[in-house]
Amino acid sequence: MFKRKLGKSGLEVSALGMGCWAIGGPWQMGPKGGDTFPAGWGKMDDAESIRAIQTAVDLGITLFDTAANYGAGHSEVVLGKGLTGRRDKVVIATKFGHVINEATKIVYDDNDQILKNVRQDVENSLRRLQTEYIDIYQLHEAQYDPELALKLRDELETLVQEGKIRWYGWSTDLVDRARVFADGAHCTSIQFRLNAVYDNPEMRQLCAEHNLAGLNKDPLNKGILTGKYSTDATFPADDIRSQVSFADAPIVRRLNTVEALREVFTAGGRTMAQGAICYIWGLDERMVPIPGFKNVKQVQDNASALQFGPMSADEVAQVQAIVAEYEPREEPA
Repeated sequence: MFKRKLGKSGLEVSALGMGCWAIGGPWQMGPKGGDTFPAGWGKMDDAESIRAIQTAVDLGITLFDTAANYGAGHSEVVLGKGLTGRRDKVVIATKFGHVINEATKIVYDDNDQILKNVRQDVENSLRRLQTEYIDIYQLHEAQYDPELALKLRDELETLVQEGKIRWYGWSTDLVDRARVFADGAHCTSIQFRLNAVYDNPEMRQLCAEHNLAGLNKDPLNKGILTGKYSTDATFPADDIRSQVSFADAPIVRRLNTVEALREVFTAGGRTMAQGAICYIWGLDERMVPIPGFKNVKQVQDNASALQFGPMSADEVAQVQAIVAEYEPREEPA
């Protein structure tokens, strides 16, 4: 089984994790007292989600990443059920930093509450996950004030000493914010966006300098890199992807990029999704992609990437050359 270590924690996990955003089902997000928008991936079958989680464990997946806001707590609940009797086999990473209403399925931001709520947030996640400890507890507010983040880091160190959490990290694409946590004694990872069409070399360098793992969200670019979508793709109103049109110019360009990547992605018998995952492994030895899933079949397909391992350096260079030709320099969609 292809494995990687999670930064300074030394925790050894499968080189592929499973992202649990989608299994939270529908939920709404927005500013306190303001308009909300759909932030989930549509309706889910909890029984299928639980089967998918158990299938992942059976296939050797030992890292699961969720968050309190996914499904307004429901993702944690489903993950906890799926890992019943299997908790000792896996590493659970979850996130905090939002105000969650489990009853109404509404989540909102309130940065003033993050420090005040962190202890109760831990207890709520422990309850929903049906566990006595969280392996990696991650701040989920990407732009949190650096001075407050230092105070929060101290609080997280206290939670480590109390046994509530084992390690912690920050989910942010901002290098200056991640740097605030990086020196923390028990900071072991940064979660950030990384895929074949969007790199963050500065963040990867930070991880190398501070012996941190990179947990890579969006490794399949919201499913676009699987090659299964076209310009006429549509999504239900409760799916976050319904807020964009796949006929818009940036996404049309992205679809063309994906077609250009098809040959190198699928070399050696890989599926498109497997190629996208293997690229990340080939890019950086500290990276652990965490693609989402909705069903058993997706878990099986993603987990099978472990049989192929990292792309070769030549293949990585081919992907980068294609992306450079098709994509603009600014941050892609």
